[in-house]
Amino acid sequence: MFKSLKEKFSKKNDEGIFVLSPVEGEAVPMNIVNDPTFAGEMLGKGIAIKPSVGRVVAPIDGEITVLFETKHALSIAGENGVELLIHIGLDTVNLKGEYFIAHAKAGDKVKAGDLLLEFDMKKIREAGYDIITPVIVCNTLEFADVKGSVLGQVKELDKIIEVVKK
Repeated sequence: MFKSLKEKFSKKNDEGIFVLSPVEGEAVPMNIVNDPTFAGEMLGKGIAIKPSVGRVVAPIDGEITVLFETKHALSIAGENGVELLIHIGLDTVNLKGEYFIAHAKAGDKVKAGDLLLEFDMKKIREAGYDIITPVIVCNTLEFADVKGSVLGQVKELDKIIEVVKK
């Protein structure tokens, strides 16, 4: 009756490949992120989410290729060919891992929905940091198109980005 998350969301279909939301919150266009690197899509196209819950789950099936020592960002190489960067907050690298808990590490194979990170939103904000979370397709140029598929409130694993193969 129910399709697996992999079958339902992570596989290629006629319309493209979908990246799911790694966090619950409000999906917004990347150009409103208060950082020129993200807003200018210098690292790739994607969407940003203003988190309402301090946890990150895998948005695709794949392998964690990098988990920064500071736990504020990670990258995933998807089985579907998509390379993602999830970056929690702006300048949060300066927190040196404080207020972040990793539940995965580089080299781990993950399935959509697996818990990867938790973060204390209140303490990060109190420390003066914006917690907006860019979700970026780093290999954008390998695809015909990468576009946000939804804006507004999203839950974990809602479709947020459509990636169209060339």
